[in-house]
Amino acid sequence: MFLFRKRAVMPSPEDTLPGRPNPIPTAERHFVNGRPLKGPYPDGVETIVLGLGCFWGAERKFWQLPQGVHVTAVGYAAGTTPNPTYEEVCSGLTGHNEVVLVAYDPAVLPLEEVLKVFFESHDPTQGMAQGNDVGTQYRSGIYVSDEAQRAVAEQVRDAYGRALSAKGYDPITTEIESLGPFYFAEDYHQQYLAKNPGGYCGLGGTGVSCPVGTGVAA
Repeated sequence: MFLFRKRAVMPSPEDTLPGRPNPIPTAERHFVNGRPLKGPYPDGVETIVLGLGCFWGAERKFWQLPQGVHVTAVGYAAGTTPNPTYEEVCSGLTGHNEVVLVAYDPAVLPLEEVLKVFFESHDPTQGMAQGNDVGTQYRSGIYVSDEAQRAVAEQVRDAYGRALSAKGYDPITTEIESLGPFYFAEDYHQQYLAKNPGGYCGLGGTGVSCPVGTGVAA
């Protein structure tokens, strides 16, 4: 995905693209399960936004979970340009990350289990990159809706950091921030690998298990 664009430094304010006032068009329904992409979501369903590299493969990791996920969507977060396009995000001049919105039922799928999938699906020690995908839009990030989510995210991150360190990995670079504006990506990006099963997926985990559900992250 645009491997020749390798901007790995966040843009300065004077370099940031201006964007546009209106949202870019996207799909109305999830291609796999047919549910409304933007909601409204059922009572009890919560959302978290995650960045773990190219969002095509990242999204598939979550819609394929056997239970607890209501809907997923790809988009852009943690930048400054309003309503960016994919090409603008790939330029490195919006500050955004390629992310996945996961709407999940915590009564069925606790947040720590969502984050276990997140951490085990990529290498969270690589900074502004995932494998051959280099750029600010590929950074590892967790974008939380409230302080309760932040606390869980920090606990799981720290537990996984200890597990990675024991295997000789560098410290985790995952940013944990409050979620600002989330912009849905264009229609063709939504559930891309369901529409294009042979499409590109650049994700690769470390092979180190994330120790949640064992008391380690408590």
